[in-house]
Amino acid sequence: MSVEILTEISELLQKGRAPLVKEAVQKAIDAGISAKDILEEGLLSGMSIIGEKFKNNEVYVPEVLIAARAMNAGITILNPLLMESGVEKKGKVVIGTVKGDLHDIGKNLVKMMMEGKGLEVIDLGVDVTPEKFVESAKETSADVIACSALLTTTMGEMKSVIEALDAAGLRDSVKVMVGGAPVTQSFCESIGADSYTSDAASAADEALALCAK
Repeated sequence: MSVEILTEISELLQKGRAPLVKEAVQKAIDAGISAKDILEEGLLSGMSIIGEKFKNNEVYVPEVLIAARAMNAGITILNPLLMESGVEKKGKVVIGTVKGDLHDIGKNLVKMMMEGKGLEVIDLGVDVTPEKFVESAKETSADVIACSALLTTTMGEMKSVIEALDAAGLRDSVKVMVGGAPVTQSFCESIGADSYTSDAASAADEALALCAK
C-alpha cells in the first residue's frame, strides 16, 4: 500500500499537479508512512526523474518549474513532521547571481534542482556582492557557494568571491561552484573554483557530491 502512495506522489509531482500532490502527501501521512520516506521516495524521487529528463532534453524549463512548485506544495505539509523527526538535510548551499548581474532564471532552476536532491539552499538573489556570499556562508555554515553569471562582464566577480573567501579564512571549508552561459571549465580552473557544470541538473548532482565530501 505504502509503495503505491509514494509512487502516486512521484507521478503527480512529475505532472506538476500541486493540489493533488498535497492530497497524496496527506494521505501518506495518514497511512502512517514516515516523513523521511514521503520526502525521499515520493517527492525527491519524482523531482530526480524530472532532473534526468531535463538533462536529456525530454522536458523543458516550464515543466521543471511546475514540478518544483508541486514539490514545494508537498513539502509545506511535510515540513512540521520533518522538523519533529529531525530529518537531516544532505548539505547546505548558498546560491546567487554575482554582483552587477540581474539574471535569475538559471539560478532559480539550479536552486530547484538542488532542493530536489534534498539540499538546503539559501538563495541570495541577484547582484550579490562577494562579501554577501561569504557572510552568508559563514552565518549558515554552508558547504558550498554557487555563483551564477550570464554576462562576460560579470564573470570576473566569481574570482572576487573566491578571494573574499580566502581573506575570511574559509576557503578550505567552503567549496565554490560556478556556472552560467559564458562560464567554461577552463575559466573555472583559472580562477581556482572547485567545480563548473553546464546545466542545472548536473549542478545539483555536483553540489550533492561536494557536500558529501
